[in-house]
Amino acid sequence: MNTESFSSLIEIMIVLFLLLATGFIARKTGVIDEVASKRLSKLIVNIGQPMMIVYSLIKIEYSAENTKAGFTMFALSIGVHIFLCIFAFFAAKTVKDFDEHKIAEFSLIFSNAGFIGFPIFESIFGDIGVFWGSFYVIGFHLFVWTWGMIILARGRKDIKMNAKKILINFGTVPCFIGIVLYLLMRWIEIPDVLITYTGYLNNLCTPISVLIVGALIATRTTKQIFCDLRMYYACLCRLILMPLCVCIIAKLIGLPDYMILFATAAAALPSATNITMFAELYDIAPGYAAQTVGVTSLFTVITLPCIMLAANWIVGL
Repeated sequence: MNTESFSSLIEIMIVLFLLLATGFIARKTGVIDEVASKRLSKLIVNIGQPMMIVYSLIKIEYSAENTKAGFTMFALSIGVHIFLCIFAFFAAKTVKDFDEHKIAEFSLIFSNAGFIGFPIFESIFGDIGVFWGSFYVIGFHLFVWTWGMIILARGRKDIKMNAKKILINFGTVPCFIGIVLYLLMRWIEIPDVLITYTGYLNNLCTPISVLIVGALIATRTTKQIFCDLRMYYACLCRLILMPLCVCIIAKLIGLPDYMILFATAAAALPSATNITMFAELYDIAPGYAAQTVGVTSLFTVITLPCIMLAANWIVGL
C-alpha cells in the first residue's frame, strides 16, 4: 500500500466518521427515529445492496485476468471465513448470556464487507478493489445463510435453515446476476442505461447504511459505548486480533501481496449491520447487537488505518 492509497484510506475514514456523527445527531434530534431506521435498513438490504453488487461487477471491463482474480477472491473469502468461524467460536465463549453469546459469535465472524467495505476497498485498491469485494461477499453470504443461521438457531425451533434460504436471498441472487452480466461482456456490451441505473442505487448504500449505524450508536448511553468492557473485548478481537491473524497466516502460506492486504482489510472491518436486522427479526438481544455494530464501527475509524500500516509492514518482511 503506497502513500497515495494510505492518504485515500485516511480520507474515507474521516468521511465515514462524519457520516456516523450525522446519523448520531439525526437520531438524537428525531430526524431518524426507530421506524425510519428500520425502513431505511430494509431499503438498503432489499434494493441498495443488490444493486451495489451488480454495479460493482458490470462496471469493470471483462478480461480473463480479472475473471481469474475475481474467483480467486471468492476462494480467499471461503478461507478467511472458515478461519473467522473457528476464531469466533472460541473467542465468544467469554460472553455468558445465551442470546448475547450468539450475537457475539455472529458479529465476530461477519464484517461489514459491503456497505463500509466497498468504499474502503476502492480507496486502497481502486475500482478493481470493489470488483474483488463483490466476489468476496459471495462467500460472506454463503456463510451468513449457513453457519450464521446455525448460530442464531441454537435453542430455537422457529429459526430454520433450508436450501432455498442459502441459495436464494438478497445477497446471492444479485451476485449470480452480476457474474452472469459480467461474463456476457465477453460478447456483448452492457447498455449504459443499466450501468447508470445500478450506479445511482449503488450510491445510496454507503451514506444511508453508515447513517443508520450512527443512529444505532445514539440509542446507547455513553456508559454503554465507552464503559462496557465487553465492547472493548469485541473491538480487540474483531478489529485487531482477527485481521492481524489473517494477515500473518496469509503471509506464511505465501499469498501475493495484494491478496494479503485485501484479506486483512476485509477482516479488519466492523461487525456487519445484518446482525442488527436478524436480532430484531428473531428478538435475540437486539440492544446488544446494535451496541456491538455501533461501537465496532466507531472504533474502526482509528483501528483500520493502523492495521493496514501493520499489514504493509508484514507484507514487506
